[in-house]
Amino acid sequence: MTRSGLASTFRPFDALEPAALHRRLAEWNHRRLNPALPHDDWERELRADAEMRLLEGAAIERAREAAQPWLADMPTEPADFVAWFEALQGRGPGENDPLFPWLAETATLEDMRWFLLQEVAGEAGFDDLVAMAQVKMPIRPKLELARNYWDEMGRGREGGMHGPMLDRLAQALDLRPAIERTVWPSLALGNTLVAFSTTRRYAYHALGALGAVELTAPWRAAHVAEGLKRLGIGAERKYFALHATLDVEHSKAWNEEILRPLAAERPDCLRALAEGAVMRLQAGAKCFEAYRATLWGPDAALRRAS
Repeated sequence: MTRSGLASTFRPFDALEPAALHRRLAEWNHRRLNPALPHDDWERELRADAEMRLLEGAAIERAREAAQPWLADMPTEPADFVAWFEALQGRGPGENDPLFPWLAETATLEDMRWFLLQEVAGEAGFDDLVAMAQVKMPIRPKLELARNYWDEMGRGREGGMHGPMLDRLAQALDLRPAIERTVWPSLALGNTLVAFSTTRRYAYHALGALGAVELTAPWRAAHVAEGLKRLGIGAERKYFALHATLDVEHSKAWNEEILRPLAAERPDCLRALAEGAVMRLQAGAKCFEAYRATLWGPDAALRRAS
């Protein structure tokens, strides 16, 4: 029993299946990141948060172990490190996955709706992740994070904000995301990014992971935008069309204004930057595998008919 008299819900990390673990983490992240008001149950909530942080930390540490083979040839000289990082595009985990040409050329509207439902449910909110990641960062990286955030916020115009663009697409396609209907790798991807940006010992992992998003998103976004256009989706596809081009420039700026100065001034953070990037790409690769298993698997026809 806890001091508050409530039975603890903590279960050791290894006792939880991945789906159960990441559903719990997703529900916890949803609760703790939403604005709230003071309440009488705050002590019990803090104890529950401590238990969830243990689960979150164990999940991240296991994912760090899985990333190590990709870091065997990671250089430490600034220019070489940035080149190594940029080479993850097209060659890193999950890159050039056949799912995306299929979405562009073959997927039905129901296929596309299911894919986007998973993506929306696992979306952690890039603007919020950047805002949390920039806390106490050195000046040059902080300024680039601020510029990136300002673009995410539509440069002060509501119609240009990226998050609401995705919301409008979800509304147009009548997507109703729910944790219990989301494949666990999609939840795990969002949980990983939230862990990085909200936990200061993973602050540099966050910069590596978010930089990997900017680096690799344009190819995927372009294919999704092409598929949406083929399926007759009009202005609502703007979110993906925008990220197919804008993120190319975002990635260049990220690498020059964040990664390069950190590599020169904080060489001790290089491995964390690299781990964060690889872990983000590995999490994405697991998503694509899970998506293909559903969209191309033996039950695909039955799912389409239901």
